[in-house]
Amino acid sequence: MSFIQAGLLFLIGCVCGVLNSIAGGGGIIIFPTLILAGLPAITANATGTIISLPGHLVAAVAYRQELQREKSLCGLLISVGLLGGALGALLLLWLPANRFDQLVPYLLLVAMLLFSFNDTITARVLANSKETNPDQRKNWLKVAILQFIVAIYGGFYGLGISFLILATLQILGVKDIQLINGLKLLLISCIYSLATAIFIRSGIVAWEQGLVMMAGTIIGGYMGAKYARQLQPKLMKQLITIIGYSITCYFFMRP
Repeated sequence: MSFIQAGLLFLIGCVCGVLNSIAGGGGIIIFPTLILAGLPAITANATGTIISLPGHLVAAVAYRQELQREKSLCGLLISVGLLGGALGALLLLWLPANRFDQLVPYLLLVAMLLFSFNDTITARVLANSKETNPDQRKNWLKVAILQFIVAIYGGFYGLGISFLILATLQILGVKDIQLINGLKLLLISCIYSLATAIFIRSGIVAWEQGLVMMAGTIIGGYMGAKYARQLQPKLMKQLITIIGYSITCYFFMRP
């Protein structure tokens, strides 16, 4: 990796970190950037998962007080996340590289559609929710099954997973937005953690590119959080939408 390429990856990582801290969706840019940097699609996907892991882990820890109130539910989601994430990662490694290459444009499109409808999903979660009570435990099995499927997707690809998790959490009827965010981050952290371990053991991670972009996302995330009040989330989301759909169109059209 040349110095110029490292600098570009770092800058793009910074931008993605800023976007993640304000509007989310930075991963939509990280994955295709790694491909355009010359990495095989499967390697870019695995490396992108590792880049995203630290931020989710730190954010999940910040919600520990909310999560401690629902220890049983958290235990269920941790088990589901670890198992599903592992299966998704193994599925990615099992799939022939050329088949995954063919899926890339469609996976990007799915991620962009999920990002585009994020506000609708979030509004529906809050509108259909109510305070949790013991009777809602009967819904845990439904949630576990759905989140297991989502976790497999997360270990396999992952982009847009937070929006899928929000959509399935509405079944629980959780009204506390802080608890919803905590559960989402906990599940993503579990999915990415075991998937990351599998990717590292398989030897497909591009560490040079990954660490450079990870450093950029950390710095960008800090700067974005610091100056969030001066930046407009709506404008950031529009920027991601334009860039994301442009990249998606490019991957559909390229030979």
